[in-house]
Amino acid sequence: MIILRLIGESFRFASDALRQNKLRTLLSLLGITIGIFTIIFVFSAVDSLRAKLQASVDKLGSKTVFVQKWPWGGFGDYPWWKYVNRPEPSLRDYQLLKDRLEYAQGVSYEISANERTVKYRANSVEGAGIRAASQDFNKTWNLDFQEGRYFTENEGRAGSPVVLIGADIAEGLFNGATAVGKSIVVMGRKLNVIGVFKKEGEDMMGMSQDKNIVMPLNFAKGIMDVESDRYDPTITVRGYEHIALDEIESEIQGAMRSIRRIKPGAEEDFALNKSTIASQQLDSMFEKVNLAGWVIGGFSILVGGFGIANIMFVSVKERTNIIGIQKSLGAKNYFILLQFLFESIVLCLLGGLLGLFLVYLVTLLTKSGGFEIILFLSNIILGVGVSVAIGTISGFWPAYSASRLDPVEAIRS
Repeated sequence: MIILRLIGESFRFASDALRQNKLRTLLSLLGITIGIFTIIFVFSAVDSLRAKLQASVDKLGSKTVFVQKWPWGGFGDYPWWKYVNRPEPSLRDYQLLKDRLEYAQGVSYEISANERTVKYRANSVEGAGIRAASQDFNKTWNLDFQEGRYFTENEGRAGSPVVLIGADIAEGLFNGATAVGKSIVVMGRKLNVIGVFKKEGEDMMGMSQDKNIVMPLNFAKGIMDVESDRYDPTITVRGYEHIALDEIESEIQGAMRSIRRIKPGAEEDFALNKSTIASQQLDSMFEKVNLAGWVIGGFSILVGGFGIANIMFVSVKERTNIIGIQKSLGAKNYFILLQFLFESIVLCLLGGLLGLFLVYLVTLLTKSGGFEIILFLSNIILGVGVSVAIGTISGFWPAYSASRLDPVEAIRS
């Protein structure tokens, strides 16, 4: 109880000192405010961007592997010359792979053509993405429908002129009316709409189905070369959830090497891409941005910390005789130390809270813009923790020097 009472008195002394020197207090905490604002703003922006991008990456599926010509990456020293002569995934690769895989719950062959125009009577939508896929497309991707259904086995095998469309396509062509049962024109051919994907909203990595249409692969064979590199052919494999991703990847790798007749020890002529590759690239990029935030904000906090240490030395000098009186009346050294240490911590904490408040105001402003920044609880805790740490470091030496003063010499000053 005595210790708690002493701590309470130390807080009262510190708060009285801060109230009596309002202008000095305000100027002292500005450096901390700017530093905390910079660090937490950068971290909040990065975390918000990371969350949106990660949500896009998660759509790929944690047990999904993409067999493609090009490995994901493309940053820095990317050896494109190693991959340019590789063959594209073929229908033969797809069929043999589908027959050989035991760990796959779905294997699909997909192609894509972007920036195409889709028409319905007098209405048209530009910039649509055309996708053609084999029957297992609904097993390798999570598809939700707001209207209609997926292809039947017979429709997929016969290459029926049917199509699934995204929510934005449906809105642009039919203006809210029922889309199922109507015919649209795609690449000069009429296709019957049998399903409309549920609206997903904007996606930072283009993974949304809102502006896509999907037709059976066997129908697409009649209007385009489905094995051409113009359409980025991809074999998508989704493994069973109870099987480890490494085992799924290893099985695909062995099967593809056998299909392509690659000799032992020879380099593979295909790439196995997965969501973890994208996640690792994002983590690497965001680590550099976070480091930049620490460097920029750290300089401001460093200056603010020196400013607070200087102010605390001034405060000790001004109250030297009071310290002498307190010690002559029996105040212990730790009581004097805590008194000034708490004053320094409160100063930094006020600056940190003001910086967090400014970040919160910025997050409110971004809600009306195109990119919303979220102030996460972890960043709030980080801001408070950094403020307390800087207050402790900046105030310790002035507080320690105050606690070591001789009471007689202090009173005489």
